[in-house]
Amino acid sequence: MKIADIKIPGNILLAPMSNVTNLPFRLMCKKYGASLTYSEMISSDAVIYENEKSINRGMSCEEERPLGIQIFGNSAKNMIGAALKIEEIYQPEIIDINFGCPARLLTKDGCGSALLRSPELIHEIVTGLTNNLSTPVTAKIRILEDMEKTLEIANLIEDAGADALTVHGRTRQQQYSGKADHSYVKRIKQELSIPVISNGDIVDETSAQQVLDYTECDGIMIGRAAMGDPFLFRRISHYLKTGKMLGHKECSQRIADLKEYFRLLEEYNLMNTVNIKAQAQWFTRGMKNGRHIRRSIASSKTITEIFQSLDEMCKHAD
Repeated sequence: MKIADIKIPGNILLAPMSNVTNLPFRLMCKKYGASLTYSEMISSDAVIYENEKSINRGMSCEEERPLGIQIFGNSAKNMIGAALKIEEIYQPEIIDINFGCPARLLTKDGCGSALLRSPELIHEIVTGLTNNLSTPVTAKIRILEDMEKTLEIANLIEDAGADALTVHGRTRQQQYSGKADHSYVKRIKQELSIPVISNGDIVDETSAQQVLDYTECDGIMIGRAAMGDPFLFRRISHYLKTGKMLGHKECSQRIADLKEYFRLLEEYNLMNTVNIKAQAQWFTRGMKNGRHIRRSIASSKTITEIFQSLDEMCKHAD
């Protein structure tokens, strides 16, 4: 897949997720086959006011490239200023605009998916970024209940100069409930000339293949299904290439990945930025004896204790 002049080595992308897609997690997804990774979303206002914690969410390294950094806001002026600053500091391959997040924290301030009600402002924001940046600009949206209005937004974003569009097939009101409607992506792909990426309910090998086949989109973006399971990218990429499932010992794989994730957090001095027990529970989600595992993690006092209990349980799981 190609976005502007950026060659993406594949078409399986990691979605930007708040408090999830930090550098260590992105590196693991990249290792397992993610073609392009996105940072956690960054507030344009926070960048303008030089909030160090927000700016640091764009931290990257050469092994991760290509990198996308996603920003959000409700002011074209501030978003242009923030994007220029991010471009200067990190030189990402792509800067993405968040028009899709349904979280109340964003929508109450007119950011994220709330902007879908304001097509003129969307056009102003996208035009402002594409006219002022040398970095390719992409956008991510949710669908509206009306297909034609969704198509209008998609066409408007392309006309404003965006180089690719990601579509999450749920409405703002759905949050993450119900099913993603990929018929919107299919129609948008038929109308737009820029790459279109499908997001929503891509959780395993077969759903990835089905979405690609049905929508004929250029790529797929994986979000919540990858939380605690970066190896999912290896499984999906293997299946898309061979048509065969990749055999693996899930318990051993998850625990090995959790250990590697914590090692990377320490390497990049980010351990104090995450909830260690919550992260450990993400990585053990779906494993046998899940309730017992979560209870053990919750009662552990150190990382060493977490791994001791997990290693013991894993002896009998695979």
